[in-house]
Formats: sequence, structure tokens, C-alpha cells
Amino acid sequence: METKKFVNIEDINAEEKPFIIRPYLKVELAQLYSPCVSPRTAMNRLNAWIRHNPELRARMHSGREGKNDICFSTRQVRLLVEYLDVP
Repeated sequence: METKKFVNIEDINAEEKPFIIRPYLKVELAQLYSPCVSPRTAMNRLNAWIRHNPELRARMHSGREGKNDICFSTRQVRLLVEYLDVP
């Protein structure tokens, strides 16, 4: 008789790759935060989170990066992780 092997959910999470702070395309990072939705919805969600946090929004746009850039800089990714946690 074969015994079925069950996988512990904590073992699965331990095998995930660690999140690396580096520049990300905005859509790429948005999809890391919201992986089960379309890219457009993920972007709308991330933008809403930033918009609804005035302190985060001010700090995101206080550097030399433009709000219309297609990628988040390393500094901005660090801020997002600080305010929103690791995706």
C-alpha cells in the first residue's frame, strides 16, 4: 500500500526566491504585488496604494525620477517595500 506524501505549506514558502531590491519595470513590480490579475489591473492597484498614502507618494516623487518613468528606481522599490512590505 502506497502512502501519499503531503506537502507542508511552510516548506513551499521556504523554497520561494527572496525578493531582490533592484530597478523594476512598473508593470513587473505591480504584477509581483498582484499576480492573479491582469497587468493593467495590477498597475491600477499599485498606483491606488501609492496615491492613498500621501507620505509614500511624496517620498516616491522627491527624487530625480519622474512619475511618468516606465520603471521604479532602486530607491523607489526600497520605499515601496518599506511601506507595502515585500511582494
